[in-house]
Amino acid sequence: VFCFSDPRTDPWPLVYSPLPVTLVFTSYLFMVALGPSCMRQRQQLELRAPLLTYNLAMVALSSYMFYEFLVTSVLANYSYLCQPVDYSWSELGMRMARVCWWFFFSKVIELLDTVFLILRKKQEQVTFLHVYHHGSMLFNWWSGVKYVPGGQAFFVGMLNSFVHIFMYGYYALASLGPRMRQHLWWKRYLTILQLCQFVAIAAHSSYNLFTECPFPDGFNAAVFLYILSLLALFLRFYYQTYIRGKR
Repeated sequence: VFCFSDPRTDPWPLVYSPLPVTLVFTSYLFMVALGPSCMRQRQQLELRAPLLTYNLAMVALSSYMFYEFLVTSVLANYSYLCQPVDYSWSELGMRMARVCWWFFFSKVIELLDTVFLILRKKQEQVTFLHVYHHGSMLFNWWSGVKYVPGGQAFFVGMLNSFVHIFMYGYYALASLGPRMRQHLWWKRYLTILQLCQFVAIAAHSSYNLFTECPFPDGFNAAVFLYILSLLALFLRFYYQTYIRGKR
């Protein structure tokens, strides 16, 4: 089952048409393709102050979104098993729609992760997993905000915001330089937290594929298949980094 665009979110920035987000995505791919060659004859940039500022700002934004997802879902008595979208113009319905938009917009901001890697000439970290994850989240959450801003989707945003508090906290510490390396022993556990997140989202989205729930099956199926792809890619990353790498 598909649904019409939500009249509440349809006029919002970047939502009204697929064109803006497609242009953002196309520009991102051009940067990934051409950025390294543009940097080849240039010195790598340290960017410690911008990186620290950016990562701390993302910790703050992730904390805000997690709080909004959690509090709004509690106040609106959301179900973790079956939650249709509240398409009303009520205060809580609009509050959930707004935090869904902020979550989508955070995925636009997160493209700067790749910009910083290219400017610092860390091209080896711009992997298929990195580009696939950053690029695909743009379209996933654009469609989420345009058609189903809330409902079952709140769980994905809430859990991902929670994980990103720790992830950008890790990046903020790492941006302080080599002297922090001894305090970053928990990188492996951060990857495990991300894997647990994917398992939880897969279980959450697949449950309603086998039950009657007035949330579009097409979105639950899309989330489930997408999460399986991320789970496979992150498991491969975990194996190569922490198991084969140790050998």
